[in-house]
Order: sequence, then structure tokens, then C-alpha cells
Amino acid sequence: MSVLIRALVVDDEPAVRRFLKASLTPRGYEVREASTGQEAIEMVAQSRPDVILLDLGLPDLDGVEVTRVLREWCSVPIIILSVRDRESDKVAALDAGADDYLNKPFGLNELTARLRAALRRVQNTADEPTVSTGPLKLDLANREVTRHGQTVALTPTEYDILRVLARHHGKVVTHAKLIQEVWGHLEQDLHTLRVNVSNLRRKIEDEPARPVLLVTEPGVGYRLVLHES
Repeated sequence: MSVLIRALVVDDEPAVRRFLKASLTPRGYEVREASTGQEAIEMVAQSRPDVILLDLGLPDLDGVEVTRVLREWCSVPIIILSVRDRESDKVAALDAGADDYLNKPFGLNELTARLRAALRRVQNTADEPTVSTGPLKLDLANREVTRHGQTVALTPTEYDILRVLARHHGKVVTHAKLIQEVWGHLEQDLHTLRVNVSNLRRKIEDEPARPVLLVTEPGVGYRLVLHES
């Protein structure tokens, strides 16, 4: 018998929770529900779901704050489901550590595709190498990133961007290839990629505004430059 994927749906609207539970259960998900941010944080601590579907407009804590709190100790993929479609809301959620952002209303096929992509990103990749550049070391087999010997705390999305670039180190990786490799589909927008790259640079570069490790190839994509350690 296949193992059920544990999904936590966090939304204050019972109708939304019922819809998601009814839609995802036949697709192999064990769906648990939370209606507030605090309840969600407590449930994640207790049951460690495989993926979180999170609304931003919660009655106690905003979903961005919930994401920020969870990212202090939890790397479970977080997909935002929200009616808010302003760029600033999306940037805030991604900056806080969300992995993906889907506007309501959404199609079920698109949601399940996003879920599959998010879950693929956290699977172990035991055959992947270790890559070093300057003060940065990536142990891809164990999903560990260190800088000057200190562990770098990355979100799952930030890690996967770095992993794709490391696997093609020294070569330009196009925007389209990065989006396909990281999110598993080409519908993700370029702005989301740029926000995550900006966040990643703040964590791995000595001077994020003048990157020397993760460099931009204007109009094309990004490249991880190899430097001697």
C-alpha cells in the first residue's frame, strides 16, 4: 500500500478546507486542517506534515508571519494560496520563506502540479556531488550548505536554485531551465525566481549587491562561478 502524503491546509474558510480535503484525499494525500496561524504552528510542531498549503488572510497571524515563524526551525515546503495578487504580497511571502505562491481561484490540476514539484524538491539525492567555490561548500548528497565553515540556512526553494546552478557550475543556466528544474513547470513567473536569487545572494555572498559567486548573465540566466577555496 502506498504511503499517504501528509498535507496541512491552513485557511479560515471552512468551505476552502472542505474543497481541498475532498480534492486531495483521492489523490493520495492525508489532509489535516487548521483555521488559525497559531493552530498551524502547533500542528506543524506536533505532526511534521510533508507540505503546507497556507492562506495569508488568517484571523490571528498573517500568513507571512506564520511562514517566517516556521522557517526559524522548519523546512517543510510551504505553498501560499491567496486572493491577494499584488506583487508586494508575493514578494513578502517569498522573502519570508514560502516556496510557491498560487492565486485563488486556482485550478486543481495546477495545484497538484505545484504540490508534486514542491515534494520532489525535498527528496534526497544521494548520488549528487560536493561542490566548493570560494568560502561556499555544497554537499548535495546531504543537502548541506556551509559558508566559511558555518551552516547556511536556506529555504527549500533557495537550496534547489543553488543545487541546479551547482550541478552546472561554471555554465550559464537559463531562466527557463531554472524555473523548470526548481518548480517543475514553466508557468512560474520570472519575478519569483529573481526574488529567490536575491534572497540567496544575501546568504552566500560577501557583498550581495556585487555578487561574485552567483552572477547574472543579463537577459539569459544565472551562473555559479567557481573560485579557489
